[in-house]
Amino acid sequence: MNQTSHDLIIDEIEIPAKLESGQVLVRVITSGICGAQVNEIDAIKGPDKFLPHLLGHEGYCEVLKIAQEVSTVKVGDHAIMHWRPGTGIQSVPPVYSWNGRVLNAGWVTTFNQYAVVSENRVTTIDRTFVNPNTLPLLGCALTTAYGVLRNEAKVTRDDSILIFGAGGLGLTMLKILLSWGLSNVILIDIDKNKVELARSFGASKSFVFENKEDCIEKLYGLYGKDLPTVAIETTGKVPCIEISYELSDPKARVILVGVPKKGEKSSIYTLPLHFGKVFVGSQGGGSHPHVDIPHLLGQLESGELDFSDFPVSIFQLEDINQAITSLKSGLPGRMIVDMGANI
Repeated sequence: MNQTSHDLIIDEIEIPAKLESGQVLVRVITSGICGAQVNEIDAIKGPDKFLPHLLGHEGYCEVLKIAQEVSTVKVGDHAIMHWRPGTGIQSVPPVYSWNGRVLNAGWVTTFNQYAVVSENRVTTIDRTFVNPNTLPLLGCALTTAYGVLRNEAKVTRDDSILIFGAGGLGLTMLKILLSWGLSNVILIDIDKNKVELARSFGASKSFVFENKEDCIEKLYGLYGKDLPTVAIETTGKVPCIEISYELSDPKARVILVGVPKKGEKSSIYTLPLHFGKVFVGSQGGGSHPHVDIPHLLGQLESGELDFSDFPVSIFQLEDINQAITSLKSGLPGRMIVDMGANI
């Protein structure tokens, strides 16, 4: 990325000649595109101080080379790339060269065919029959959804769940909740196709968001006095944040995953926070990649967690801007970039 609010530039870059301590060279096989990257491209959180830089934080890769002191992965391993720190060394971020300019990168990037990443941003997995287009979800969507539900919302079978946003993360949460045996789940989204998809998965009372007043009326009609005990907001839209807080149980756990645009503010009445209501922001669900990735992969392999019908759209690297446009336009599910690596 060279400019915010512009298409990404697809070009050749020069990989660092030497790996620093704790760094790992990988070949990226497939990469997911998360809403966080769209927010970064559009500078939702404010001016980008690190331009130009690489992007991407969930992927599936093969380890090609390791630097000194790396002990958790070895050459030839297949691994999941993730933005949450796992085990191993946190190295210095790599510095690439692009047309004679310094090209910045974080501890992990996945929108490139070859990447130098920090050891603690890759987790080795055994060879698996799980579709390589599903595996990148273990780097963010699946682990974040699982962490939000388990670590932050602390969901039990007795909970009723309200989720704003039926995008990749919201639908992933729905899949996990259904695998846990919960059926009282409502998803709300502005896109009718996403809502219909949520209904087809099992969230039968889900509906389209028209405006705040209409949404509140519909939710009262569905819940009555038994308001949801868990509300999760994934969109970052101010009305949805406020409804999540206002229209949940007096002792509900309200988890904010989405991030509003810089300068936008929500208004809430804070008194319920003194009497047991929880209102917190999430950072990747507090997930632990080295624990959660093997656990979730095992569930995918056993069929306990069924992602066979989860919608993914496959794009080649040269079409990544089309993939980003598709995500922005509301195409359901996850956009996956196939890097063309032979596996």
